[in-house]
Amino acid sequence: MTSDTLERGSDTRGNDIDVVILGAGINGAGLFRDLALQGINCMIIDKADFGSGTSAAPSRLIHGGLKYLETGEFGLVAQSTLERNLLLKNAPHCVEALPTFIPVFSWTRGIGAAIRTLFGSKTAPRSRGAVLIKIGLALYDFFGSRDRVMPKHRLILKRKAKREMPHVTSAIVAGGIYYDAKISRPERLVYELVRDGLEANSGCGAENFTSLVSRSEGELRFRRDNGTEFSVRPKLVVNAAGPWIDHVNEALGAPSRLIGGTKGSHILIDHPELVRSLNGHMIYFEADDGRICLVYGYLGLALVGSTDIPSKDPDNVNCEDPEIDYFLQSLRSLLPTLRFDHDQIVYTYSGIRPLPASDGTAPGLISRDHSAPVIEADGDRPFAIMSLVGGKWTTFRGFAEEVADSVLSRLGKARRQSTRYLAIGGGRAFPADATARRRFLDKLAIDLTPARAEELLARYGTTAEAIAAFPSEHSDEKRIAGTADYSFKEIDWIARNELVTRLSDIVLRRTTIAIEGKLTLDGLRDIAGIAAVALGWDAARREAEIDDVVLLLQKFHGQNLTNGAAEPEIGKTALPGS
Repeated sequence: MTSDTLERGSDTRGNDIDVVILGAGINGAGLFRDLALQGINCMIIDKADFGSGTSAAPSRLIHGGLKYLETGEFGLVAQSTLERNLLLKNAPHCVEALPTFIPVFSWTRGIGAAIRTLFGSKTAPRSRGAVLIKIGLALYDFFGSRDRVMPKHRLILKRKAKREMPHVTSAIVAGGIYYDAKISRPERLVYELVRDGLEANSGCGAENFTSLVSRSEGELRFRRDNGTEFSVRPKLVVNAAGPWIDHVNEALGAPSRLIGGTKGSHILIDHPELVRSLNGHMIYFEADDGRICLVYGYLGLALVGSTDIPSKDPDNVNCEDPEIDYFLQSLRSLLPTLRFDHDQIVYTYSGIRPLPASDGTAPGLISRDHSAPVIEADGDRPFAIMSLVGGKWTTFRGFAEEVADSVLSRLGKARRQSTRYLAIGGGRAFPADATARRRFLDKLAIDLTPARAEELLARYGTTAEAIAAFPSEHSDEKRIAGTADYSFKEIDWIARNELVTRLSDIVLRRTTIAIEGKLTLDGLRDIAGIAAVALGWDAARREAEIDDVVLLLQKFHGQNLTNGAAEPEIGKTALPGS
């Protein structure tokens, strides 16, 4: 066995295995960890990197689904608010409370439309007045009472609301304030779930950049990015491919029509005045066309989202000019005393929500709930296929628990452990109060400055301890070109310890250096040089990896790397995806 195979889990090639999970997004990774904890030998396999598809394109919110109250999805709201509260406890290194401000433009508008929607109308309310918002927030508090960790809502009148949000339009009559949460590094959390699963069960394995090449008599054959192949004979296959679910089922010989996704796009803008004025709050507001939008501070930038457009092509999706114009105009209407323009945008991203197929329903009214329909074994396919349809970032643990229990039942196994209060990755042993935090930072500060210790704890949670102690040939004081925030040693640790296959894994998923707008071409070369030594790349591979990242950022994220800061390519015609 190679050291790479050891790192990624046991060598199950050619052997029977309990479960193969196809797709390493948040739902697949959550299920992988849960099954591994129950002693189930499973493999998780993705054609790209862990958490690189839809799971890398959320609004970066961990929310209870306030708007789902309108469609009567009370069970989903109850589960979502519980899972939000649990994630605040289980992933404190990357999930934090987010006070949220709702501007209110009337007192009674929208009540009739909301009642019609609750009873099945296919058109969403165009406006929600104070009475409706007050009822909704009270219900939201009620559903979020289990494991509550945040304050209840309050409704404030115009004068106080303007003090809270000074740049909000004077057209408001009041404002609501309630609490949800945000996640700073969702892509890392997906990776951490995979890593937790590998650590929990040595009989499990994980493969990224690996494609299914054939299916024959119960055997699935896969090919890795490096050309090597392996095969497995699963007892059960879980299709967690998100918007690619129907494509995967077709390849498995079980055609389906389960997915009818919508496209969600976001932009990040460099606007210090806006970020300061938000004072740690998100504004959750109706755009002029009645669509719900949001803006909040994210890693020093302002994150704005999102669109909800029917789309069926997850491989060719980016934030297009009309969407950008829509966001900017919505912000201008909401915050008329601030300037918003294309030159402030530093990053864009887009993804397809893997929603259930739903003909004739407005995108905003398609259910965000989840299900796991099963295609039973048939003919030369001796394994059943369980497809993970729908779902949302916040509910991944609960969804995984439901599916894991179904898998355990099919395999005749019993649950060994609950994940309800189980910390994830760098959230394990995370300091719970100021005294514990000080002790942890003091320990890190033996090798680091206090400021650097704080930075690594905020970025990686308690994994910071392993990074600080890592015996790298690089000094932590040597920084990546173009940014004072990332060190050579930090990147070296990631490249050697975090299942990295490509350069894009480091800059787009294991770190937030690109989305923060801090990646330069010289910085990318520094990172590529470190990764090349750690992963054994020759000069040609290193240059190909650099070219690949430059192209990805141009096509899908509106960035053009230069020797200075990343220049936005916003407002120009987007290149088609590959």
